[in-house]
Amino acid sequence: MRKLSIVIAMILFATTAMFAGETTKIGNKAPEFTLKDDKGVEHKISDFAGKYVVLEWVNYDCPFVKKHYESENMQKLQREFTEKGVIWLSVCSSAKGKQGNFTKAELEKKKKAYNTAETAYLIDESGEVGKMYNAKVTPDMVIINPKQEIIYLGAIDNIPSTDKSDIDEADNYVMQALNSAMNGKAVEVKSFKPYGCSIKYADK
Repeated sequence: MRKLSIVIAMILFATTAMFAGETTKIGNKAPEFTLKDDKGVEHKISDFAGKYVVLEWVNYDCPFVKKHYESENMQKLQREFTEKGVIWLSVCSSAKGKQGNFTKAELEKKKKAYNTAETAYLIDESGEVGKMYNAKVTPDMVIINPKQEIIYLGAIDNIPSTDKSDIDEADNYVMQALNSAMNGKAVEVKSFKPYGCSIKYADK
């Protein structure tokens, strides 16, 4: 299972350009942006130079996102790695009036219900940052190293389903990439095609 997943991942990595922007590629510097979080505090990628950063595109009403939050899979990752100094930024690129875009009260209620553990929840209503990183679905994951280089792009794992029961069977590529990189080892799977709900961007 693991060997087959790695082979598939390498094939998909060869076609990364199909779902990654010109600048959002493995080894390239992470595009700079500034976004406010749900508390009104501004955050920039360059603020976190010297640290590992995870970008997680999120929509709490998406069944694929619910899979990882209702099982607490995502929160466990958030806690494990933020405790090790990783900056975890959940990014919502849902436009106003669309699924995943919540009022402050609604968002607070959902985050409390899920007991989330991200460093910050960033609001990207214009979709500018999501499109800059060519985020397609929720969840869509990006890992940035302390040199601000992108070291992983794509899915959280290799089983594209909404079934919580298969989480333990999956190869969690986010966990693997962080563990490898933080221990001075090469990241084995650098990209895997993301799965989930399409991001509810603003209409053109």
